[in-house]
Amino acid sequence: MSSTVRDVAARAQVSAATVSLVLNGKGGISDETRTRVLMAAAELKYEVRAPKVAKAGTLGTLRFLKIAKHGHTVNRDHNTFISDYIDGMSSQAAACGYKLEVVSHEGRAIEDIVASLSGAALSGVVVLGTELSEADVKLFEACALPLVVIDTFHDVIECDFVNMNNKDAVFKILAHLAERGFKHIGFVASNVQTINFRLRREAFVDGMKHFGLAFNTRDIVTVDSTYDGAYADMLAKLRAGLVVPECYVCTNDIITYGCIKALREFDIRIPKHLSLVGFDNLPMSATMDPPLTTIDVSKRKIGNLAITLLAGQIRSQVIEPAVKILVGAELVIRSSVAQKAAKRSRTLSNAT
Repeated sequence: MSSTVRDVAARAQVSAATVSLVLNGKGGISDETRTRVLMAAAELKYEVRAPKVAKAGTLGTLRFLKIAKHGHTVNRDHNTFISDYIDGMSSQAAACGYKLEVVSHEGRAIEDIVASLSGAALSGVVVLGTELSEADVKLFEACALPLVVIDTFHDVIECDFVNMNNKDAVFKILAHLAERGFKHIGFVASNVQTINFRLRREAFVDGMKHFGLAFNTRDIVTVDSTYDGAYADMLAKLRAGLVVPECYVCTNDIITYGCIKALREFDIRIPKHLSLVGFDNLPMSATMDPPLTTIDVSKRKIGNLAITLLAGQIRSQVIEPAVKILVGAELVIRSSVAQKAAKRSRTLSNAT
């Protein structure tokens, strides 16, 4: 049985009238209440329906901009990740009576992409903000179209954002490691500047303090965000005598894969000598040897919420305050983390 407005109201602990106002983009609702209702609707898979007079695709066209500014994070390795965003957007766009089109831009100037929207027959735009800077997002903010940005987050920009809750996810990882007795935990960061990568690194530092775990900045190692780059960078660090802790939390799965290749060349076995945790739950993570413990983010929910927010903007007759939603994640426990922490770290000074 499909969910109803009353179901959403019960989950969000508000009235059915409030749910109706939020889902129809009306004013007079606080940001906190609006976010709670939208999250409840997504969790219950409640589909915001278009007016009865409209058929699917008749209300206009929404465009999703898949932007690879430099390609270090938005690339072929993450196509599955992005396709989940698109699945969520596509189903919700159809439910709301809109057509969704996907346009990819690789290495194109952001100013040119924004300019291409001028005069386009579009009802609204969703932008993949993974590789975008604050200044880039502000350029899109200035375009005269309803706009939602996903996969990044900026407090200071008056724009609707839907992103994963990086802090919540990292804290779940550290809680799991602490429960298994790990004390010497490191972090594999990326030299690529993205908001999500920075938020994960900051969350790691905060989380170590939160769980009372000793932390040393030398336990943060920085590598490239591509598979080949992460492999080469980790290999160089191992050859230089890197002290490997009991466990590494890695910025994402692709970085983890590259590091594993380098670690194997030094006969560092996972998880016997070193435990590893990734982030993203890419398909390969379940089939590699050993299967990777990682964070799974509901990309479809993020896509669904992006379209819900966009449809609300389009319907609203006034400019509403920006809505910024953080979607939680789940830790997928597999075999790359030992049941108990290794007794000591290993110092490696020579290449094998």
